[in-house]
Amino acid sequence: MKILLSHIKELIQVRNNAPEKVSGAAMKNLPTLKNAWLLLEDERISDFGIMDGIPNFKVDQTIDCSGKIVLPTWCDSHTHIVYAGNREQEFVDRIKGRSYQEIAANGGGIINSAKKLQASSEEDLLQQSEERLIEVMHLGTGAIEIKSGYGLTLDAELKMLRVAKQLGEKYPIKVTTTFLGAHAVPPEFKDNKQGYLDHICKDMLPKVAGYQLATYVDVFCEKGYFTVADTNQLLKEAKKYNLIPKIHVNQFNAIGGVAAGVANKALSVDHLEVLNEEDIIALKGAITMPVALPSCSYFLSIPYTPGRRIIDAGLPLALASDYNPGSTPSGNMNFVVATACIKMKLTPEEAINAATINGAYAMGISDSHGSITKGKSASVIITKEIPSYGYLPYAFGSNLIDQVIINGELIA
Repeated sequence: MKILLSHIKELIQVRNNAPEKVSGAAMKNLPTLKNAWLLLEDERISDFGIMDGIPNFKVDQTIDCSGKIVLPTWCDSHTHIVYAGNREQEFVDRIKGRSYQEIAANGGGIINSAKKLQASSEEDLLQQSEERLIEVMHLGTGAIEIKSGYGLTLDAELKMLRVAKQLGEKYPIKVTTTFLGAHAVPPEFKDNKQGYLDHICKDMLPKVAGYQLATYVDVFCEKGYFTVADTNQLLKEAKKYNLIPKIHVNQFNAIGGVAAGVANKALSVDHLEVLNEEDIIALKGAITMPVALPSCSYFLSIPYTPGRRIIDAGLPLALASDYNPGSTPSGNMNFVVATACIKMKLTPEEAINAATINGAYAMGISDSHGSITKGKSASVIITKEIPSYGYLPYAFGSNLIDQVIINGELIA
C-alpha cells in the first residue's frame, strides 16, 4: 500500500545517510524540510522531498498535512510494560513520607509486583499488557523495548518474555526484549543473594537463550540490589549466550556501575540520576549510550539525570519512559520529551534527537528506526496544526497528535 503525506508544514529528522547516533553539539542539529511530502510504501519510507516539483505519484491514500508537522515515531528504549496489577498504594505511601527504598525494604516495590505477576495467568498478563501497548502506540511510540524482571522465578520470567514476544508479533510496533532476572533478590533468596545469582546464571540464562526470548540482558546495579561484582559475574555469563548488556545504574548511588557497563560493552546505561566525573570519563569514546528517564524522576521526586552536563561533555543521550507500575506508571513519550526540556534543560532539538535516533541506537535498531530515511520503517507521527516543533514540549499537557502510522499501518 502506498500512502502519500502531502503539504507537510515541516518534516522533521530528515537524514539521507542517517548516523547510528548523534552526540554532543551535533544533538542541537535537527534537519528538516518545510512544505514537504513523504511517500510510504508498504512498511518502508520510499521517498520524500519538497512540494515544489513533487512527482505525480499513483497512491492508495493521500493525507493532507497542511499546517501539521511529521516526525519519526518515538523509540522508547526502556520499559517494563509487561506487569500485573498496579502499586497505587505505594504512591500514596510516598506522599505520606515513606521513601522508595523504605517501601521496598518492607515487601513493597519490585517484590510486590513479582507476587502479583507470579499469580497471574499468561493470558491475563497478555491482556493487561496489550492495553498499555495500544495506548502508547496512540501516543506516538513506534518502537519499544520490554524488560522482564517482575517474575524473579524461572517460570515467571519466561512467562513475561513470552508475552513481550507475543505483543511484537500481534502489533505493528517494533518490540525488542530484555531479560532482567537480576532486578531484585526474591524473598526465598533473602539471605543468599549469591545463590540467586547462580540460579540466574545456571538455570535462567540457558532457558532464555534456548527459547530465543531475549536479545538483551539487564541488571539493577545499585546499593541494596546488585553490586558491581554481581553485575560483572552476570554479564560475563550472559556473554556466553550472546545476550547484549544493558544496565540499570546510578539511580540512587554512584558505585562504579557505569564503568562496569562500559567495560562489558553495554549498549546502554540507564537512569543516571546520580552521576560523577568518573562516570563521564568512562563514557567518553564508548559504544554505550547514556539513557535518561525523566518521568521516573518526576514521579519519585528524585534528581533528574544531568542531561545538559552529559551533552555538553560531548556525549550522546537517549530518552525513554521507564514505564512500570512502581516508579513510572506512564509510557507517554511526549511527556518525557517535554520534561527533558523543562527540567533537564535540553533544547527541543536535543530532546527529539534523544527520543528518536538515539533511542533507536539504545535499542539496537538504528538501521530501521529513528529518522526519516529511505528504507527505514514507515513509522511516523502526524501532529495537529501547531506553530512549530518547539510547541510539542511547550504545550506539554495537550494531546498534539492527530494520527500515527506504524510500520505502514494507520493506528486507529
